[in-house]
Amino acid sequence: MIKIDASHGEGGGQIIRTALALSTITGKPFEAKNIRHGRKVSGLKAQHIKCVDSLEKLADAKSRYNIIGSEILNFTPGKIKPQTLTIDIGTAGSISLLLQSLLLPCILADDKIILKIKGGTSGKWAMPYDFLANVLIPQIKKFTESIDIKLEKRGYYPKGGGKIILKIKPLEKKEFPKFNRLDQENLIKIKGISHASKKLQHAEVAERTAKSAKVLLSRFDVPIDIRAEYADTLSPGSGIALWAVFSKDKDEIDVKDPIILGADALGEKGKKSEKVGREAANKLIKEIESDAPVDHHTADNLIPFLALAGGKIKVSKITNHTKTNIWVCEQFLDKKFNLDEKNNIISV
Repeated sequence: MIKIDASHGEGGGQIIRTALALSTITGKPFEAKNIRHGRKVSGLKAQHIKCVDSLEKLADAKSRYNIIGSEILNFTPGKIKPQTLTIDIGTAGSISLLLQSLLLPCILADDKIILKIKGGTSGKWAMPYDFLANVLIPQIKKFTESIDIKLEKRGYYPKGGGKIILKIKPLEKKEFPKFNRLDQENLIKIKGISHASKKLQHAEVAERTAKSAKVLLSRFDVPIDIRAEYADTLSPGSGIALWAVFSKDKDEIDVKDPIILGADALGEKGKKSEKVGREAANKLIKEIESDAPVDHHTADNLIPFLALAGGKIKVSKITNHTKTNIWVCEQFLDKKFNLDEKNNIISV
């Protein structure tokens, strides 16, 4: 059994989510201690419980101490079963955080898996749905025969109620192409989605957010398309996700291995829509001007895939989050990462 000190490095919940994914695909059980130790509220949170519960159904896993507040978790994986799995996270628990535990097991299953997930689609400290769907998913598509994600309903804090459907058809032969992503190439276009509850439509929240982002991004001589949209939601909320698309060929985008940088910002009560738009735009500008082909948020999520496939990626910044995720991967996989922190290059 692999022993994990969950207070290592950044010491957050991603250690548990990544460990659950890697344990499931390798068949190696683990015991984690000191989970979120030192946090204001330590131990497992409701979203970690839901990750374990979901893998118990998806892969016949067994667990001990899987209760809220526990600083210990024992997890023993079983065999991943192709199926349609319905998951209700409850309230506004992040769908994207749940998928950090489920994506890899689904991709390495023997046949098609459909996930129907209810929870939060936008929230603090979590990748929003639009970033997941338009930045991360296109970059891991090459690890599957097909992967399709659909938003059925948005869900904001605190009531959540968002719904997505994710369909994954795994490759018949689990032979993954190496990552070789060192150059940003040519900026082709910038896209985005500015979204808000219908309750905020009278104040034109989505349009104002989109407009302020577009003003800052207009420094780049490329087409900019930021769509404004409203949705019926259980709780009021808003946000924006932006992504910049690059390609070697100035006239054609490589859909098989796209280079996409993303950024986002979340609306809050008392926070002006224009400020939200500027915040997201400035984050994206920083990523573009880094000359790296992988933004630092996507880097965190690509680390397990890089471990499986091998290769090199240049990121805008090697964060403590990324370093911690690398450490977790090295506990489960017979791989050694190399970090060139001067040039922000990660290789396996």
